[in-house]
Amino acid sequence: MMVQYIQILFEGACTTVGDTKKEYVVCPDEMGSINISEDVVAAIAVSAALEVDGVGELDAGSAGRRGKKSSAVKGVKLTIGDGSVIVDLQITVKYGVPIPQVAQNVQEAVTNAVESMTELKVCQVNVRISGVTFGENAASAQ
Repeated sequence: MMVQYIQILFEGACTTVGDTKKEYVVCPDEMGSINISEDVVAAIAVSAALEVDGVGELDAGSAGRRGKKSSAVKGVKLTIGDGSVIVDLQITVKYGVPIPQVAQNVQEAVTNAVESMTELKVCQVNVRISGVTFGENAASAQ
């Protein structure tokens, strides 16, 4: 038997419903509800971040799974509540790129992708740069 917890649904707001295995974002709708796995939200954030020029790779270090509201996707941590989300990413950047600009581009890309695909309000995208990627892929980013 699965143990579930349910937070009170406020009209027009998304909240989380979870069991011992997975968390879902629940958005009440006129015709029922829409349940989006937090892993889906995390995958959207990861995909958007990796498409930004200058990003080397996602680093699964300290941004990995922490607490019951963290995503199972390595390298990203989500905090979701009342229709909003905070995204924490840890990435490496390619050698020779302007790090602040890459981080800002990641913030914009993740915000746009998550908001447009899930209709969740992205409050923050915290980007941690954990390293620099060297090699032929890094040279083409210049």
